[in-house]
Amino acid sequence: MGNDISEIAKTIKMQIEGFEFSPQFSEEGVVVSYSDGTAIVFGLSKVLYSEIISFSSGATGIALSLLAESVGIVVLNGTVKEGDKAFRTKRVISVPVGDSLIGRVIDPLGNPLDKLGPINSSKFREIENDAPSILQRQSVNQPLQTGIKAIDAMIPIGRGQRELIIGDRNTGKTAIAIDTILNQKDSGVLCIYVAIGQKSSTVSGIIEVLKNKGAMNYTTVIFSPSNDLPAMQYIAPYAGCAIAEEFMYSGKDVLIVYDDLSKHAVAYRQLSLLLKRPPGREAYPGDIFYLHSRLLERSAKLSDEL
Repeated sequence: MGNDISEIAKTIKMQIEGFEFSPQFSEEGVVVSYSDGTAIVFGLSKVLYSEIISFSSGATGIALSLLAESVGIVVLNGTVKEGDKAFRTKRVISVPVGDSLIGRVIDPLGNPLDKLGPINSSKFREIENDAPSILQRQSVNQPLQTGIKAIDAMIPIGRGQRELIIGDRNTGKTAIAIDTILNQKDSGVLCIYVAIGQKSSTVSGIIEVLKNKGAMNYTTVIFSPSNDLPAMQYIAPYAGCAIAEEFMYSGKDVLIVYDDLSKHAVAYRQLSLLLKRPPGREAYPGDIFYLHSRLLERSAKLSDEL
């Protein structure tokens, strides 16, 4: 009897020693309110800014408002309702980058819109990145030809420079940008056109022009239509900039057109009001200028040492 007990104890001890316990930790929260594409979630105390959040309904969003007891999340796709669970992914929002995007029309998340098949890219880049430091830049000393004689002769644009095209409605702002893209043929400059809050019919016509002129061979189009969620319009220019940065750090020259940042500011204002941030002049939030400065400063002519 004693031997049986010792054998049982020995067997149990061996089973315990050989047991492998791999705990799986997941941080989850609960949606307490949802309206107009914005969810307030309790329980995600360690979430990161711009982190992707997945919901039990299958929707995804990004964390944009980090408060002491709650998190404001803007929904990118799908539907959310009160009581849904929210889960951390521990991944900051990123987009596919690389040569496979040349000639494609995509949404701000990198999903194809042109019915040419999936994007075959194994490399991703976060949409939010630091701008190059002053030591990583060099002076603007190489022109970017627009093909418009008045601009090239009197107010030339340099590679690494930012240029604002401002004017009233239907005065030809987009036409200048598209003509500049068409003029980059055989120049070695890659082009990225980011359409923010534009009508689908307008952008469809622009893409048709680019195809007919052979410009899609060196151009990528990122499109977030006017009926898209504000969160998608908000991330569109940052996604386009991340794609352009990948080419820039590979030693290539890139022309990126944001059409237009006024609609981007309106989308950000809408998100900020829904997240209950204090409004400023014309209901824009206080960081509206930082919104665009941190985007535009990422464009640069890099030093030859990089």
